[in-house]
Amino acid sequence: MADYTERIGVLLKVPVVAARVAGGQHGYRHLTATLADGREVFVKAAGPGHAAASTTGASTTGAFAAEANGLRWLAEAGAVPVPEVLGTDDGLLVIQLLAPGRPSPEAAREFGAGLARMHAAGAPTFGAPWPGFIASLPLDNACRPGTEWADWYVSRRIVPYLRKASEVGALSPADISLVEAVAARAAELAGPPEPPSRIHGDLWSGNVLWAGGRGWLIDPAAHGGHRETDLAMLALFGAPYADQIMRGYTQTAPLADGWRERVPLHQLHPLLVHACLFGASYASRVNAAARAALAA
Repeated sequence: MADYTERIGVLLKVPVVAARVAGGQHGYRHLTATLADGREVFVKAAGPGHAAASTTGASTTGAFAAEANGLRWLAEAGAVPVPEVLGTDDGLLVIQLLAPGRPSPEAAREFGAGLARMHAAGAPTFGAPWPGFIASLPLDNACRPGTEWADWYVSRRIVPYLRKASEVGALSPADISLVEAVAARAAELAGPPEPPSRIHGDLWSGNVLWAGGRGWLIDPAAHGGHRETDLAMLALFGAPYADQIMRGYTQTAPLADGWRERVPLHQLHPLLVHACLFGASYASRVNAAARAALAA
């Protein structure tokens, strides 16, 4: 712990007077710390050597920079609160510590409305000008102006993770063929063209922290993407007061017809990510999402 407190103090140029382990995930240690100036902070820390190795064996150096870039970029929209980034390097990410609260229907509606405004802030292209990460996996954010979302989604989100899931033996040949069929028809299945939205990119319910009567965004894989991706991710594992979130969203920015039928298409990427990380236990969900996307 002494090593971590020294590293945090050097990074922030403020001594740490107390630090506590708060858990960990994806090869990182989570800490909370009290600074000499009285501030309470949350810290993600890599292991010794100021670099991390994921459970998949891939280097996650750069993951903290990607998260910091994403938090700052989402904050620029001024629509949904995000914790302030206080400092980052290859081995540490230090952000504002939030006191967890409880969601309410009113907070959920406001969160949905704020999410719509954040999406509307837009992005120059699909992708982002920094290399991304989702969980402990690299996320290719390379962008090319003028690219349609479906083409970008297939090349940057579906194909790389389908290949990885195949390499780790998470999917059967039949599963792989189904996802390839979705990829081949993505332009047809994607709905009306939309400009790039400013999206969180990994918006499952665990990445919405309810504090001070509001929903805050944490742990982004932020990039210019399709706004339906964030909404589909919220629905993937369930979110508190999901109906109120959608009510606030659609009252602020209505969605294109057929958006419900497109949810499985947008859920396919996060399910492939889970197959890469956790193996064949996610094969049935990948298969079901691919079948539902094709049926739509």
